[in-house]
Amino acid sequence: MSRRPHKNLRKGYATGACAAAAAAAAFEALLSGRFPDPVTITLPRGERVSFPLSTREKGEDTGGAHAIAGIIKNAGDDPDVTHGVEIRAKVQLRKRGGGIVFRAGKGVGKVTRPGLALEVGEPAINPVPREMMCKEITAVAKSHGVSHDATITVSVPGGEKLAKKTLNERLGIVGGLSILGTTGIVIPYSCAAWIEAIHRSVDVARASGILHIAASTGRTSERAVQRLYTLQDAALIEMGNFAGGLLKYLRRYPVPRLTLAGGFSKMSKLAAGHLDLHSRCSRVDLAGLSTHLMEMGAKEEAISALPTASTGAFLNFAQARNLPLADRIAGEARHVALDALDTDGETSDMLVEVTIFDRGGKLVGRAGG
Repeated sequence: MSRRPHKNLRKGYATGACAAAAAAAAFEALLSGRFPDPVTITLPRGERVSFPLSTREKGEDTGGAHAIAGIIKNAGDDPDVTHGVEIRAKVQLRKRGGGIVFRAGKGVGKVTRPGLALEVGEPAINPVPREMMCKEITAVAKSHGVSHDATITVSVPGGEKLAKKTLNERLGIVGGLSILGTTGIVIPYSCAAWIEAIHRSVDVARASGILHIAASTGRTSERAVQRLYTLQDAALIEMGNFAGGLLKYLRRYPVPRLTLAGGFSKMSKLAAGHLDLHSRCSRVDLAGLSTHLMEMGAKEEAISALPTASTGAFLNFAQARNLPLADRIAGEARHVALDALDTDGETSDMLVEVTIFDRGGKLVGRAGG
């Protein structure tokens, strides 16, 4: 995921906000026969926002009369996989005292593994979106002087296919997307969803009793480290550039053993002390790599001839001369990781290893473990 400055970028709305607005519109139509369009709701921080409806339907089935409202999600300038999709809410009345019940419609996943904020078997509608829908439904019910007992079924047309582009399957959420959002607002390029997925992946691994997790910067290193240790999918964490997001979370919620896996360039950045490995936030310390090579006996004039734009050239240079540059970088990256895991000066008990793989998935550097 690329990073851009937040200045002048349009904010968007989370799937949870869209679902809450759709549920409010559908419930209003069920009670009054009229769909409010646009429909206005209150976000968790108090902002009042309005959404135009894309679907308005009323009908009846085995569950009784129902109303369906849909809203097209607008993620603003964020490259969100759900930008432009329709979030639908189908609302049906329940017997008085039955409360509000949530159901997963087509395109919304269900939880199949422990460790998330939802129980196994529940629809993947996160707690804050549920709270938002409950508040909106209750407000509509109060305006009509009736009880707020209702069944809300959230669906996302095409959600099953879109979910394959997310980490849902890794988290044990099957059948579709998750309905997300803590503020209702999407901040462009904040990468909050990715970091949240990293945290939830750790939660699922811990709840599953997994003792050894492997966090990788990309798919090549992930596949390579999985083969190296025969790890199950739930033990794999796709951390991408967010080493800091992972390590800081593990500082509070540790596991017995951690392997960090990545390419030479990314791990060189970690070795230099960078916890955000994105090219917009950190650069490889080529002068530092040159120093390592000279300390290993390489001649300065040979090193100075290396192309400064190619980190791989330094690795190739070292490998051709049997110099353990990748091992040294792995060792320094491991020290940075251990420092990030320390709490109030106390050393973490986690067993930490760093592995470096080349573009073909071959192990070229290693430290710890």
